[in-house]
Amino acid sequence: MNKKALIIEDDGNIAELIRLYMEKDGFTVRTADDGKTGLAEAKVFEPSIIILDIMLPEMDGWAVCQGIRKFSDVPIIFLTAKGETYDKVSGLEMGADDYMVKPFDAKELIARVHAVLRRKGGEAGGEKKLTYDKLVINLDSYELLVDGKKVDTPPKEMELLYHLAASPNRVFTRNQLLDEVWGFDYFGDSRTVDVHIKRLREKLDGVSGKWVLKTVWGVGYKFETIDE
Repeated sequence: MNKKALIIEDDGNIAELIRLYMEKDGFTVRTADDGKTGLAEAKVFEPSIIILDIMLPEMDGWAVCQGIRKFSDVPIIFLTAKGETYDKVSGLEMGADDYMVKPFDAKELIARVHAVLRRKGGEAGGEKKLTYDKLVINLDSYELLVDGKKVDTPPKEMELLYHLAASPNRVFTRNQLLDEVWGFDYFGDSRTVDVHIKRLREKLDGVSGKWVLKTVWGVGYKFETIDE
């Protein structure tokens, strides 16, 4: 999937910071520094996700969001200095998918981007199904096939395994997995991840010599593919 991000932000430094992080994460990025230009770019660029400031010249973020919703259901994350509950509720009611308040952490923004795309089904393209040797992870039907046999697996274990296997050989920290699989409203600790990994290993260990659910000591976990 060609991931495309549109950043509509009139502060050049903030736009550049987001652009750098998004490109590092594999997105093709365009920016716009006023609302009218941003709305026009949304039509022609057809982004996978939009980062939208509220206080913009020419046309504010509320109007841009309303305009976009007339022709697209692309995920939108509002980014603004406004932090009042009223503004958050208004943004979400208007069709935004998430809301971040400045100042913000760029890594948190990227994690929220992934969370929003996951909810919208936009990270894996159409069918959310992964196939490896003797392993099929189908997140559409929440079915796990191990060596041709269906294995009963709780939803969160499925989501964790899919998230790891969707980015083979990439190392995820426990906190990243909590953020990206459990979500930002989860208040558990990193041991939750360890418990779910342990249960997955009970189902998967020794099934294939071409992949492994691996611990990276002192860092986290990865779904490692093995070249023979």
